[in-house]
Amino acid sequence: MSRTQRRRGDNRRAESFRCIHCRLDVPLVAAGTAHRNHCPNCLWSRHLDVDPGDRASDCQASMEPIAITVRKDGEWLLIHRCLGCGTLASNRTAGDDNPLLLVRIAVKPLAQPPFPLDRLALI
Repeated sequence: MSRTQRRRGDNRRAESFRCIHCRLDVPLVAAGTAHRNHCPNCLWSRHLDVDPGDRASDCQASMEPIAITVRKDGEWLLIHRCLGCGTLASNRTAGDDNPLLLVRIAVKPLAQPPFPLDRLALI
């Protein structure tokens, strides 16, 4: 554990965390989010919260980025699925998130449709 990471019961504020998936050291401060818990490199997260920012989850398992949703104001949110308990959670994207991975997740339903495209009738 690096000296910038917080131990349970330690009242010092952590400055970074290590990504559970790609092992990158990730700073907690990022444009666009106040409660960062996903990696800007691989977009994976850890099941930390019951409510945004509370860090009250007992699960602590990896959360896979599975989809993108868009708010009415145009802001993108990552949808994560917990590999431990199956919980779905949304996370605001941050200014330093990998744009290629964000777009790749967003277009995945078009690139890999759940049915054969040749079944679509031409109008």
